[in-house]
Amino acid sequence: MKPEWQRSTVRDIPLYYNPKVSGIRMDTSTNPLGANPAAREAMMECLDLDLNQYPTPYSDGLRQALGERYDLDMDHFVVGNGSDEVLDITFKSFLEPGETVVLPYPSYSLHSYFVKINGGKVTPVDLRENFQLDIDRMNATDGKIVLLCNPNNPTSNTFNRKDIEIILERKDRIVVVDEAYGEYAGKSFIPYVDNYDNLIVTRTFSKAYALAGMRIGYAVSNRDLAGVMQRIKIPYSLNRVSEMVAIKALQNQEFVHRGVELVNVERKRLEKGLADLGFKVFPSEANFILFKSPIDHSRLVRSLSEKGMMIRDFGNNRSLEECVRTTIGTREMNDALLSKLREVLHECQ
Repeated sequence: MKPEWQRSTVRDIPLYYNPKVSGIRMDTSTNPLGANPAAREAMMECLDLDLNQYPTPYSDGLRQALGERYDLDMDHFVVGNGSDEVLDITFKSFLEPGETVVLPYPSYSLHSYFVKINGGKVTPVDLRENFQLDIDRMNATDGKIVLLCNPNNPTSNTFNRKDIEIILERKDRIVVVDEAYGEYAGKSFIPYVDNYDNLIVTRTFSKAYALAGMRIGYAVSNRDLAGVMQRIKIPYSLNRVSEMVAIKALQNQEFVHRGVELVNVERKRLEKGLADLGFKVFPSEANFILFKSPIDHSRLVRSLSEKGMMIRDFGNNRSLEECVRTTIGTREMNDALLSKLREVLHECQ
């Protein structure tokens, strides 16, 4: 292939994380309870669907259900094929080629990916040593859009609410708050979307709702912003089965609460277990924990994988040297992880 055939703005984009899967997966921050039971129930009902017919272009049924859940009109919501599509829609809707998006660093790697594939530029602003926002630098950095992950991935903490409000109050640019792990933190900016002209919140059914394989996400904003995004969104991008599963999942909040409570309990146990083994553990309000290894990070991750346990390696990234990330699993999963980590550390002595 001739290099000039490829668009210049995407020539340096690598493939996304795609490991060889084996053993117990604690590298993807999914729900430790397993698949949402609403999925099976909805799929049985889908057997009677006429799948020869298209879904509604804008997933009206799911948007109505989301509106009832959050006490907002359905026109506040834009539904997509995972929150990744919703983020892509955001940039397609509001970012001109060559314009800049301000991102904290470190944060979710696919944020910069979506900026670049839409012809934008990324300006990263380093987090402070405690992984909190550097507000002075964030507000002093020019950009058309600010994108924040809260809780932040992979650092696992939430940002100070007042700091996010200060960024929103600048008012001359759109602020996107990615709340993929928001249910675990128990905090959200969704109730305030009508208070700000510039606020977009994104959420997903992949984590607390345990439907990662169905690829369902949504954005919430005031009607004006949502209306623009709705016109840009690819019609029919969410299939009828996924939409029905999501509606059923919204009706089963007991499952979500049970998963959040499990994570809240096990987070404390796992943090203590990791610290007792000699790891530096960073504070978490998500369903995963970032911790720093006393041995080479790549050896740690590789040795765990050989023992049937997968965690995520971030140790080659600036500001995350020797750091790895694990999902907070069930008690059995967490005990197995701690046991395997103890074996690896012993073998490396």
